[in-house]
Amino acid sequence: MAGIGKGGTMVLRLARRPIIEDLRNHSSETVENLRELLASGVPAYPDPHRAGFYEVQNHSQVFYIHVSPVNGKVLLLATWRKDTEASRSANPGA
Repeated sequence: MAGIGKGGTMVLRLARRPIIEDLRNHSSETVENLRELLASGVPAYPDPHRAGFYEVQNHSQVFYIHVSPVNGKVLLLATWRKDTEASRSANPGA
């Protein structure tokens, strides 16, 4: 499921068609983009405060997810445009 990639980055790779439960009614395109990322392997950034929670991203979007340790189901909790991630990283206490 997860491994360490180049430079110590965590890589998250799930089953070909991971089960994704969308808790916020995102578009089907958004859910499918996440599914493709997870199936192919994507850099993942663990939430330091919550086990099993990760941020994963593509070229334009960040996905905040939870991967169940029991059944591997992915809960899609939130998404945001990647450009707002830069401002969030500049102010990590926010």
